[in-house]
Amino acid sequence: MVPVPEALDRLRAGNRRFVAGERSRALPSRSERAELAAGQEPFAIVLGCSDSRVPAELVFDQGLGDLFVIRVAGNVVAPSQVGSVEFAAAKFGTRLVVVLGHTRCGAILATLDELARPSEGRSPNLRSIVDRVRPSVESLLATDLRHDREALVAQATRANVRASVDHLRHGSQILERLIAEDGLAVVGAEYSLETGVVTLFDDEGGVGGGLRAAPSLLSPSAGPVRR
Repeated sequence: MVPVPEALDRLRAGNRRFVAGERSRALPSRSERAELAAGQEPFAIVLGCSDSRVPAELVFDQGLGDLFVIRVAGNVVAPSQVGSVEFAAAKFGTRLVVVLGHTRCGAILATLDELARPSEGRSPNLRSIVDRVRPSVESLLATDLRHDREALVAQATRANVRASVDHLRHGSQILERLIAEDGLAVVGAEYSLETGVVTLFDDEGGVGGGLRAAPSLLSPSAGPVRR
């Protein structure tokens, strides 16, 4: 089992390499693939967006078997996503969960457009995604942000990540127990399409488990994944 501080260090170092245009490893060899066929021990769980520009394995420069990745448009949390996180945390002993949003998220844009101009005839499947994003961003339209589209989208993206983090922390008895008793940490983060940098959220309740014991991991000087 990889402790949360070490898991964060690995992600931070990997993102630093990614931003610099470096890679730490070649494609896995036949023997490495054969070894992984017998089992996996991912050191982090990443719930991220399906956007083709944000593959977690590349963004964090990790290889086969390193990350347990769950991808869905808008990095929203539904029962299947909660169950996937429960499975990985319980089965593999993975203790770090990262909800990874990103700038210019299409699901956020679609939700804001739907709130501004409700449409008829939208696919019920697409609407289910919008409906999960809606509660976290709807209140922002009542603020001055409604006059600044760019700032509104940025804040809506972060609010949506925080909503998903909160859902994982408080929407599952299994995860609540692992957080309280076994040091599971669920954190939010945002990937910048423009720079490649991943930024960790460090707001109230934004860190858990081993993070509070190692605040230096979130310091700006530690690298691209930062406060």
